Amino acid sequence: MTDLAALKSDADALFGRKKMIAYCIPAVILAYFTYVFFAFDVSGLAQRAKWDNAVTLVSDSWSYKTHVTQSHRGAGGIDYAIEGEKKGRYPEGERPDWVTGPDDELRVDLGDGTIVTLLPEKRAEIDIPDFGVIETALIDGKIETNLPKDTPGWINAGPRRVTITTDNGRVTLTRSKTEVFRYAGGWELFWFTLASPYHDRSVTEIAFGPQLDPDRSNLRGAWEDFWGNAMWRHADVMWAIGETILMAFLGTFGGALVALPLAFIAAKRFTPFAALRIAMRRIFDFVRGVDGLIWTIILARAFGPGPLTGALAILITDTGTFGKMFSEALENVDEKQIEGIASTGAKPVQRYRFGVIPQVMPVLLAQILYFLESNTRSATIIGAITGGGIGLLLTQAMQTQKDWEEVAYYIVLVILMVMAMDWFSGWLRGKLIGRSEQSH
Repeated sequence: MTDLAALKSDADALFGRKKMIAYCIPAVILAYFTYVFFAFDVSGLAQRAKWDNAVTLVSDSWSYKTHVTQSHRGAGGIDYAIEGEKKGRYPEGERPDWVTGPDDELRVDLGDGTIVTLLPEKRAEIDIPDFGVIETALIDGKIETNLPKDTPGWINAGPRRVTITTDNGRVTLTRSKTEVFRYAGGWELFWFTLASPYHDRSVTEIAFGPQLDPDRSNLRGAWEDFWGNAMWRHADVMWAIGETILMAFLGTFGGALVALPLAFIAAKRFTPFAALRIAMRRIFDFVRGVDGLIWTIILARAFGPGPLTGALAILITDTGTFGKMFSEALENVDEKQIEGIASTGAKPVQRYRFGVIPQVMPVLLAQILYFLESNTRSATIIGAITGGGIGLLLTQAMQTQKDWEEVAYYIVLVILMVMAMDWFSGWLRGKLIGRSEQSH
């Protein structure tokens, strides 16, 4: 009876502990999420979010803007340009077909029913359906309008700047100019700029039609104008992609080459001196413990910006990671194969070359190829800091706050680059160490 009572008491105590754990773990998780909620001010996040800006950025990624600009300085004048850039300016005497009338009474149709009329003496009229006609004029350095005091949210009016946003465009009036933006879908001028004779020509016309440029064949001229496109800079972008891949390649394989001999020093089986072995492991911990971006900043200050600096940052970080993984792989090699090589009279270096390396090489190659794929992504971010690769172009496009279609283009290229490197590393892994299905 005493034993049964003791067993019952132990069982009750065990169930009691399990019950307490079952309640405590959810309580701890709930307390943690409650702390996160208040620490990161999740409730205020929605209030601080600027959804209009987010919608604008997303729409800018798949559309483009054509600017019609009337200058208020000097003799004035009207300019037409894609994205407002000189490289996208319409040739003299040409303009979009949705712009009509003479320069002193220019009508701009935004396509959603809104008509903007640019008038002399720095005046403009904006006819908006279901709202009425907004009259503006620049008088004594101030913008005067007929707007009421209470305006809807899509109108932002002040004495120095008036902005009117519609579904298809935007009108901005300042003391220096009146600018009308009209949005349209697609990446305009992606293939050819307005100055190219191949702009707005179909593939059939270019391939089989009459020669459009007397100095060049159609195929040659189309390729040269596409590759040298001043707006989208395809040649510079492809060069930047090559720099990014080169940074990842040099950093990954350079780190592997440095880490392999050092891994023998960190492996207990090959280095009996504990002090040397522990010191090498701590070095590996140090170089991989400092994030690659930190190494990038340090090396950029030391050697200046450039893709080589990015490659060195990847090399240093991967040396620590590879050193740890390689030393662990070396710890698990089969001693019998090494003894067989030693029985032939092989020297230590030969024993390592023929008895150790063949055993660990499949594991080492798999890890190196995986890191090559991963470092391709990392090289994009590192390039933004060191001033090299596609990361630099991506950062520059973001900083302008207007070239979001180029940002989308670069992001698509980065994704395609990573997919290509994933396929390449898988193919190379299959060629070098075989695929699992090949062994069945």
